[in-house]
Amino acid sequence: MPAVKPIGHEDRLSIVDHLDELRSRLILCIIVFVVAFAFCYAENGAILKIINKPFTEAQSSSKNKSSQQQTARFEKALGRASGQLSVTLSALQRTVRDLASQPSVTPAQRAQAAATVAQIARASKAFGLAHAATPTNNGRKPVTLGVAEPFVATFTVAGYAALLLSLPFILYQLYAFLLPAFSPTERKVALPLMLLVPVLFIAGVLFGYLVALPRAVGFLQNFNSDKFDILIQAQVYYKFVVLFLALMGLIFQIPVAVLALTRAGIVNARILWQRQGYVILGISIVAAVATPTPDPITMIVTMLPLILLFELSIGLSYLFQPKGGTITGRWGEWWDEREHTGDEPLPDVDDTTAGAAEDRTPVS
Repeated sequence: MPAVKPIGHEDRLSIVDHLDELRSRLILCIIVFVVAFAFCYAENGAILKIINKPFTEAQSSSKNKSSQQQTARFEKALGRASGQLSVTLSALQRTVRDLASQPSVTPAQRAQAAATVAQIARASKAFGLAHAATPTNNGRKPVTLGVAEPFVATFTVAGYAALLLSLPFILYQLYAFLLPAFSPTERKVALPLMLLVPVLFIAGVLFGYLVALPRAVGFLQNFNSDKFDILIQAQVYYKFVVLFLALMGLIFQIPVAVLALTRAGIVNARILWQRQGYVILGISIVAAVATPTPDPITMIVTMLPLILLFELSIGLSYLFQPKGGTITGRWGEWWDEREHTGDEPLPDVDDTTAGAAEDRTPVS
């Protein structure tokens, strides 16, 4: 059974056929994930460099006062000073040699000047070598403590990256498997939802990486940095990054969640519009937690896309609001026509009607 083509709504399949279709789609998803994982593992250096960038920038920040970073800054300054001193000594060497070549200089002075020139040359060479040996990569990276931790951390990061790359295909297979359960009308709503999920998730991940994550890592790593020797384990840092970006991706699913609740009849555009003040307050709390910095600009920058997403959700709720509006409107008839149980009061019956119904004595 081809697994890349959705089954029609009118098709009738047995349980075995459904299981066979599910197996085929799972195999396709695994194949795509393996191919994506092979690519990500081959490019693990570039992926690790991208993920380590917020951490490296936070460690090299001038606000970081940890002993390791102070040592790195001292080495960098010492290397620059060594280079400048090497150039100065070379100039001094030439000056002494020129002075020693003057006719008024005695042979003893000329010999002493030659010895001084040799000493200056050796010192200039030593400082030049010190400048060349100055570490150029002063950016700190996450540390590993176990023997196999570099491999495990690289393997894990490649797996998460492969999952992100293969997510659109996996969601399409999920949509194609569930598609036969939807009617043609419901399918028009399900398709935009399935398309919105990966787009909004990737947008949330990009926003989190480019805007929120650097500020969060920078603030957390530089907080009281003069009181700690900051060493971050690789697995802990990568776990934090993955959870943080996944949270941002899920937060960006607000329009999808609101649209699903609207189609279920639980909320409508009017309720969302009336309660948007509480929602904006909740968004501000989420932004404050996601970017724990004292800078209000960072918090506002984080809040703006979330507020825009909520306003977009109100518009989608208005456009796709089902007939009946709320859950009470959609299911009100069912609630009114529910069956009576023994605990519920019996309906009132007219005495005349009841007597006529119960009097079955034959009339002579």
